Amino acid sequence: MMKEQIVKYCRELRLGSRMSEEYQQIEAETHEEFLLKLLAIEVGHREVARTNRLIKNANFDIIKTYENYDFTRVSLPASINLTTIQTGSFIEAKQNLILYGPSGVGKTHLATAIGVEQCHQGKIVKFYRTAALVNELIEAKQEGRLAKFLKTIEKADLLICDEWGFLPLSQEGAQLLFQVVSACYERKSLILTTNLEFSKWSTIFYDEKLTAALIDRLVHHSHLIAFQGPSYRYQHSSINL
Repeated sequence: MMKEQIVKYCRELRLGSRMSEEYQQIEAETHEEFLLKLLAIEVGHREVARTNRLIKNANFDIIKTYENYDFTRVSLPASINLTTIQTGSFIEAKQNLILYGPSGVGKTHLATAIGVEQCHQGKIVKFYRTAALVNELIEAKQEGRLAKFLKTIEKADLLICDEWGFLPLSQEGAQLLFQVVSACYERKSLILTTNLEFSKWSTIFYDEKLTAALIDRLVHHSHLIAFQGPSYRYQHSSINL
């Protein structure tokens, strides 16, 4: 009967079922120690649940971490170090990372690992393939919900745009993407992964003035991180060309 009442109170207090399931296993010498351990269990479970929710809402293609990541392929500028990247302290400064290099060298892996780590630190992250983001922006505009969609991006602490410049954009798509970058400027951090050098961005965005304004906003508080070496996918392919 007492156990049922505990379960009932936990439900009413929105503590879930964990406390009623785990309190009997707690060993403590005082009431204070027992309560402390019981509350610590609940806090721990809530932190895990929040992290899982943040990771799910970030919409990563595949979950990646820093474990076994090959940083020897990464060339860092003098303006940033590896600790700043891994801890994500550049986000507090509203700085951007531009991950530049050929396909298959680990740009998306690193961008995702940074994002996942920030989810563990309680940050709101949004991950998009750039072409998919542009399609969503166009669709949202057509359906009259662009402002609402932009607000979900503005709530993020970190926006990751993967495969930036892989596909050419329509004039409308380019303008909407510029709107996103402008909204993020000095308010939140961006991570872009791209294999396209700045001088060729106008071939994707077409409008040279828009391209110049876009680059101006992106590079003002950015660190350009260069990647080199052969493609991981090619190296581990079973096909020999």
